[in-house]
Amino acid sequence: MSSDTVNPRVDPELTPGFDPAFALHRGGKMSVTATVPVRDADDLSLAYTPGVARVCEAIAERPELVHEYTWRSQVVAVVTDGSAVLGLGDIGPEASLPVMEGKAILFKQFGGVDAVPVALDCRDTDDIVETVARLAPSFGGVNLEDISAPRCFEIERRLQERLDIPVFHDDQHGTAVVTLAALMGASRLTGRDMTGLRVVISGAGAAGVAIAKILLGARVRDVVVCDRRGVVSDDREDLTDVKRQLARITNPDGVTGSLADALKGADVFVGVSGGTVPESAVATMAPGAFVFAMANPNPEIHPEVAHRYASVVATGRSDFPNQINNVLAFPGIFAGALSVRATRITESMKLAAAKALADVVADELSPSRIIPSPFDERVAPAVSAAVAEAARAACVARKP
Repeated sequence: MSSDTVNPRVDPELTPGFDPAFALHRGGKMSVTATVPVRDADDLSLAYTPGVARVCEAIAERPELVHEYTWRSQVVAVVTDGSAVLGLGDIGPEASLPVMEGKAILFKQFGGVDAVPVALDCRDTDDIVETVARLAPSFGGVNLEDISAPRCFEIERRLQERLDIPVFHDDQHGTAVVTLAALMGASRLTGRDMTGLRVVISGAGAAGVAIAKILLGARVRDVVVCDRRGVVSDDREDLTDVKRQLARITNPDGVTGSLADALKGADVFVGVSGGTVPESAVATMAPGAFVFAMANPNPEIHPEVAHRYASVVATGRSDFPNQINNVLAFPGIFAGALSVRATRITESMKLAAAKALADVVADELSPSRIIPSPFDERVAPAVSAAVAEAARAACVARKP
């Protein structure tokens, strides 16, 4: 039986081996490995007591030494409450752990960064902020993951204000960085000025808000965001505080109505919402449009449909060309930030990451290659170096 036809509610213990995913995940996907040997009494006396006491005393006297003599400067906490797991929704902390483990091994595989999954059994914003802040002395950075909007915005903001280490909500900013890189690639390929494109974003959650902001930061002048009720515009009275702020900084021409209305004459579609966009609406986009339909597993616009009207098509799936995947961003971003012990990740660091990512394939562009593969070994080093340099320029680096 294939994994596509398996009933996900079947107890895997009662049907062993029925799905290779369960076999891969059995026992978890991670372990703790020592970086020093403990072979004899001498090794033990250095790794633990009494030798460890001398290191502890030195750190107590000079706290900055914690970065030199512990793992802190090279490890990230991957924190979730399981309330908005990609493609699965609110499944809770225990059920989210396989995803968090997966995220952690991607940090290591693609960025050489150690990461620890932390699934929290709490939903209150104050509780999450306080818990993460109390855990922070053990980590060099915090990657927030799969926390539902709008709480995710406040949690990230408050932790950034409270902590002196990078706090990064990947659902927002990782998606935004890779989307911007893809738009840079598509614009270079077609010889278009990215700043003059009209971009329509379907989805006003965490990813949609962050994509809109990074595009504006990259000087894209005309960005329109839509939610389930249509264009996020100043004339609506049902907007949350986040969407109200979004309405103030986007939609310069005052477009109103539905997503279909917004797509008329648009140069770029960015989908981070799910649902299906009718082909009739896609057909009204400007000639040579770009379609980035990133919902998983079902893109908002199927590539077969998109290719009838668009010059460049990207999705969030690995089985189509131009996969817009966060793994292209977060390992290198954290590797760069940790390498200079950055106090935070600035907007300029995100923009630098996007440009570095786009530059990897600048000489290799084609309609099916506007962005690198996650397995391109050039990606993480390029992003890491660019982020580190941007951190120094922004004066948030504590290490040369």
